[in-house]
Amino acid sequence: MGGGLQPVTGMRILVTGSSGWLGQTLVPLLAASGHEVVGLDPVPAATTRVVGSIVDRDLVRTTIRDFGIGAVIHAGALHKPNVATHERSAFVAVNVQGTLNLLEESVAPGSPVDRFIMTSTTSLMISREIRAGRAGGARSAAWITEEMAPLLPRNIYGVTKLSAEQLCRLFHELFGLPMLVLRTARFFPEEDDMAHTIAQSEENTKANELLFRRATVADIAEAHRVALDRAPALGFDTFIVCARTPFSPADCEALIADAPAVVRRYHPDYPDTYARLGWTMFDSIDRVYDSSKAARVLGFTCKTGFGERLRELEGRL
Repeated sequence: MGGGLQPVTGMRILVTGSSGWLGQTLVPLLAASGHEVVGLDPVPAATTRVVGSIVDRDLVRTTIRDFGIGAVIHAGALHKPNVATHERSAFVAVNVQGTLNLLEESVAPGSPVDRFIMTSTTSLMISREIRAGRAGGARSAAWITEEMAPLLPRNIYGVTKLSAEQLCRLFHELFGLPMLVLRTARFFPEEDDMAHTIAQSEENTKANELLFRRATVADIAEAHRVALDRAPALGFDTFIVCARTPFSPADCEALIADAPAVVRRYHPDYPDTYARLGWTMFDSIDRVYDSSKAARVLGFTCKTGFGERLRELEGRL
């Protein structure tokens, strides 16, 4: 939800990554909101108007100029699953140089771009130590907010996305272009990276993650629409976008030691529903993303969290 603000309409928006999982939801959402959307992606799709890469600066320049782009939503990137399939240099080329190309052309003389939204990731906030969790000797789950520092990304994906964020900050400071960075929690459809350590269905795992590190793609898309409206008023800011967690920092020690007991305090009916489905809760939760700043400052809260998912599951039984 957008905090009661009147949505902006009628912009011509460049969406990078328009053929991807987010792009296929975001492009129709923006079009339905009254915008003209120009999708740019290396992969052809119904949501993509320009087939090509943001690494090609000439293509970025002509796209912004020829279509008269007024706003950029930069959702295109090499992602975490690509770590296994792409060279590190490809991550630098796409995630860093590609972002720089978009920023340079957005602030070039005569550019009509008046706002820039970057899709980032909560992954860049997770160090190897946090990732190790209880297995690494952690006594408390990490409570993660936008104030966390220092940021120590554990792979080339996180390093390049953090570099892209810093480029956005720098260009805002140098040129005053309104820019918002959305650190999105996981919303991808691929199998969860914990699947090799837990005997759960993919649906079970993703439902569990709505407690602390996941959002639906529909909510992530809506967050971008709201950010587009709010960027001029906010100037520059960074937001974690994740489903609302029921937990508080006071729960962090117990979440590491006995996560099911903590979940039961907030959702007393969940064990019965899970038992009927043959599902299980994680034994331990190693981090919690706090999205309260997005609610407070951006005026956005995800519609779907664990409680909503639980009610949906109960409706099936």
